[in-house]
Amino acid sequence: MKTNTDMNIEVGSEIIYDCPQETPMIMMVHVHSSRLPDLIVPDYLTTEPFVPVHSYHDKFGNVCSRILAPQGRIRLTASAVVRDSGEPDVMFSTAEQHQVKDLPEEALVFLLGSRYCETDLLSQAAWDLFSWTQPGWNRVRAICDYVHNHIAFNYQAARSTRTAAEAFAERIGVCRDYAHLAIAFCRCLNIPARYCTGYLGDIGMPPPYDVMDFAAWFEVYLGGRWHTFDPRNNMPRIGRILMARGRDATDVAIATTFGPNTLVSFRVYTNEVQENVIPSFSHA
Repeated sequence: MKTNTDMNIEVGSEIIYDCPQETPMIMMVHVHSSRLPDLIVPDYLTTEPFVPVHSYHDKFGNVCSRILAPQGRIRLTASAVVRDSGEPDVMFSTAEQHQVKDLPEEALVFLLGSRYCETDLLSQAAWDLFSWTQPGWNRVRAICDYVHNHIAFNYQAARSTRTAAEAFAERIGVCRDYAHLAIAFCRCLNIPARYCTGYLGDIGMPPPYDVMDFAAWFEVYLGGRWHTFDPRNNMPRIGRILMARGRDATDVAIATTFGPNTLVSFRVYTNEVQENVIPSFSHA
């Protein structure tokens, strides 16, 4: 049933590569399978020049596309129109933390250390900083407040190899670094936490607006369900469109390339639109 806040959001991306040779690629540029009922216009991956695209679901439910990029330049676009509630992220301040023995098996992997979330290096700091907080929602909220204030956002300082422990020490980074550090702290405190990436535009926010990029946030398992937290923005936001989930950024890379290449250009956009809009990049 449509409500007064329902909206349609056009989302999309364009990525152009130069490849000196044929290069296999895995692209993760689709809206997550959990949002399929909300798709008004599906987000097919389009390639120029045309190459066959084989799509599959990985073990986290993410939609992946395999291609063999030819030698030379290739343009990859994906766009969709998604129906959204228009409501900000939901807050459940009474959500309680589970004891580990009571967690469902599928949540256990999100308690473990991973490539970018070194629980072994951050465990003592996590307990020193947050042992005084009430377990559950309030503890995760305290972690997000701390990470939001501890890391200074600096897009020019982005580094694809920066880990949670390094972000903690360097106190600088981008949204993925905020998410990795908060995830690591949560896992150290026995709270399952998983990394998320997707579209997050400026709907409902005052200008000025930054150039769009894919956003990173995380989800925690409390009170029998997963909840969204965003330490970079640290406030409920409107129009968050999930693309992929995983243990950390390793599992949700937008593009994984198996050979030399040069990234020529990269664009991301989200816009509130009327129904039956043709996505912008489809016929650009």
